[in-house]
Amino acid sequence: MTQQTEQPYLPPMGRTWLLPLYDPFTRITRVGRIHEQLLDRADLRAGQRVLEIGCGTGNVLTALARRGPAVDATGIDPDQGALKRARRKAARRKLPITYQRAYAGALPLPDESFDRVLSSLMLHHLGDDERARALLEVKRVLRPGGQLHVADLVHMPGRGRGRHGSARDEILGALHDAGLNGVAETGRGAGHFGGVVFYSADR
Repeated sequence: MTQQTEQPYLPPMGRTWLLPLYDPFTRITRVGRIHEQLLDRADLRAGQRVLEIGCGTGNVLTALARRGPAVDATGIDPDQGALKRARRKAARRKLPITYQRAYAGALPLPDESFDRVLSSLMLHHLGDDERARALLEVKRVLRPGGQLHVADLVHMPGRGRGRHGSARDEILGALHDAGLNGVAETGRGAGHFGGVVFYSADR
């Protein structure tokens, strides 16, 4: 396991005080369609262990638990407020999902312990170094033959010095650099916020 240290992170909606608007925003922009497409591509099976990095308020794992199959699902996020909402959703619906506070680049999880790792609209928020650490952690916690499935934006929002451009090559390159195998773009989708690319890779 990697030791965690406190570090800056971008909360859902970009500001902590905007968190109550996050779920209404995702409904209006039909982000749920992206989540369903991501789950379809993940080819999940009963008995598998599934991890979502950057789970936010738990919408992906809630959708997974409600549709089946019966998997052991864990979500991590650094935002305590988002996790509180995720846990409340799971408890209200009696869904067997575990949520814990963690950074994607320092997962408090054992080596080779998950069959699938999911990431939805999260990687573009990370700087280059942080994204590299996160993907190395993904590789570490995946079992041999396990898979990573990603949905992310077609275009990279400006970061740092105002960079704005295609995220596709950056993410594909980062997946390769992490030593993951079978790196591929698996499809495209769209939401009201713009285009989305789906990726997969395996351990």
